[in-house]
Amino acid sequence: MAQKSNTKSIVNTLIIGLLEQNITSREQLLSAKRQLAKKNGIVMPTNTELLAALDLTGKNHPQYTVLRKLLRRRSVRTLSGVAPVAVLTMPYPCPGKCAYCPTEKDVPQSYLSNEPAVMRAIRCNYHPFTQTWQRLRALEANGHSPRKIELIVIGGTWSYLPQAYKYWYITECFRAANNFNLKKSLETVKSSYPKKSPLAKLKSALLFEQKKNERATYQIIGLTLETRPDYITNEELLEMRLLGCTRVELGVQAIDDKILALNLRGHKVSAITTATKMLRDFGFKITYHLMPGLPGATAKRDLTMFKTLFTNEQFQPDQIKFYPTVVTKDSLLYQWWQQGKYKPYSNTVLEKLIADCKNFIPPYVRIIRLIRDIPGESIIAGNTVTNLRQVMQQRGTVCHCIRCREIKEQPRDTKYHINTIAYQANSGEEQFIEAVSDDAKLLYGFCRLRLPDREAKHLPPALQNATIIRELHVYGELVAIGEKKQTQHAGLGRELLHLAEKEAVKNGYHKMAIIAGVGVRGYYRKLGYRLQQTYMVKTLS
Repeated sequence: MAQKSNTKSIVNTLIIGLLEQNITSREQLLSAKRQLAKKNGIVMPTNTELLAALDLTGKNHPQYTVLRKLLRRRSVRTLSGVAPVAVLTMPYPCPGKCAYCPTEKDVPQSYLSNEPAVMRAIRCNYHPFTQTWQRLRALEANGHSPRKIELIVIGGTWSYLPQAYKYWYITECFRAANNFNLKKSLETVKSSYPKKSPLAKLKSALLFEQKKNERATYQIIGLTLETRPDYITNEELLEMRLLGCTRVELGVQAIDDKILALNLRGHKVSAITTATKMLRDFGFKITYHLMPGLPGATAKRDLTMFKTLFTNEQFQPDQIKFYPTVVTKDSLLYQWWQQGKYKPYSNTVLEKLIADCKNFIPPYVRIIRLIRDIPGESIIAGNTVTNLRQVMQQRGTVCHCIRCREIKEQPRDTKYHINTIAYQANSGEEQFIEAVSDDAKLLYGFCRLRLPDREAKHLPPALQNATIIRELHVYGELVAIGEKKQTQHAGLGRELLHLAEKEAVKNGYHKMAIIAGVGVRGYYRKLGYRLQQTYMVKTLS
């Protein structure tokens, strides 16, 4: 115990030494850490240890903010303006029998027990409260301030889960955010709503926690659910909105009926286009999961399908996740590979395909992932390159997607200008209103405005005769409400919203609806919007 206490004292001394050196880069920080550790005769402490010491002893020092930023681990996590928190549902049967999906005992369908997210979920016994709490604690310990949470619920086909479980699960996530406090022990707040409570009681509990979250320190400003296209119905979308969902990830995989049939997907392309239109009309942001290299596909066919996504108005996803097909055990695809009936793309072919796709990506689309986080030891055949994004950069691949253009840590130029990209999608018009640098290489923020299909009959009253903002996002390092202004909280979001309102009136609409996350409702109330059927709605003059 004495040695541990002595080490802690030395770490505090190191922090004082680091603060006095006026360090401005991570390279300088690493060099200074080595020198100070050697001088004091200890193993170089981790950034997490130094962060804890910094918060304890250095908050009043002029260099505190700079040093804390440099010590922060994986700073990219919150550079998009939000803190992503991924949680996994417990294993339930899946309605699909897809050839490429692994089936592992006690793990959700299509997932593997050694994937990082799954391992975290297993340690938490798949409990949503514990998973959310632990992820927030990890982010805080690594120097982030996750006050704006994008909750991402993964685990297969959300729509196939029991209804009571879904309400209980999301309620527990909100409860974790509402009660999170680093000074509290998880055990002191772990007691949960009974999982087997009557549905009416669970719904009431959810509304209570959501209302509480509107004013909480840790706010859930976006909620993502993943499901199959053939499970999208009006009733399902209304329920998703009650849960607080703002974005839906669809397992699209391919837009070719023959490829879908060969891989036993269980639906046709028509289910994808129908689901996409319904989601867009309800205001959801739409993410497609794509699987290049499926049985029946070729690199040429994959590229053609990718281009079709953005030349055919029936698709036009807002975001893309590439999940290149790999062979894993406990799947039908593994048997086909053993029998010589399937051969995956080589790394060279896959890299060229991804590069060609990135060259074609429109500037209003975000590529979230280029590979899935499957450990190399689980890949029997297929892509083994874990840093495809870096490989693309080294190849000099040109990409204009949102992720490649967002401002990140760079300062915002006061000379930004507004650019609007209009395109047709699902019988309506989309306007991507963006604030960019003069050369358009840096993206500061954007607004997705939809001028909807006036013939749509399936919409809730809140969306009748209304334009809808499907997303309003200002990029840059996450800034909690009340903290020093950077790119966020500098008035840019309000400016983009005002421009969208003017555009709506110009096109003959006098009602605006916003698919706002629960935690950001207060922001829109200040701008004249009121809650109506889970949407923030305002009459325009």
